[in-house]
Amino acid sequence: MDIAEFHAAVYDIVRKIPIGKVTSYGHIAKLIGMPNYSRHVGQALKVLDVGHVYDPPLPWHRVITSSGAIASRGPGTNAAERQRQALEEEDIEVVVGRTGELKIDLKTYGWFPARLD
Repeated sequence: MDIAEFHAAVYDIVRKIPIGKVTSYGHIAKLIGMPNYSRHVGQALKVLDVGHVYDPPLPWHRVITSSGAIASRGPGTNAAERQRQALEEEDIEVVVGRTGELKIDLKTYGWFPARLD
């Protein structure tokens, strides 16, 4: 699978995440048959132009870490806050963890199908 095919596979799965649910980078990697490529899933989403309107929509904000945290985008960016706002607009509760990270309860909001048909 080349990089374009990998990105297309990631985006296809991200589009299937139901409204009001989240999944992890690692679970997307598992669903496309490349379970050790969770960081690559993150990179595929990082290169998206979040100001662009994708057709069909690409709900990048529904992908979080396996611990339920919104991934930090590093200093000087507001992407984590934009992700929080987008999740809250879908009635997903985002809380501040003990160390200040933004967290989502995966038992309540997680979407982890064994496979997609």
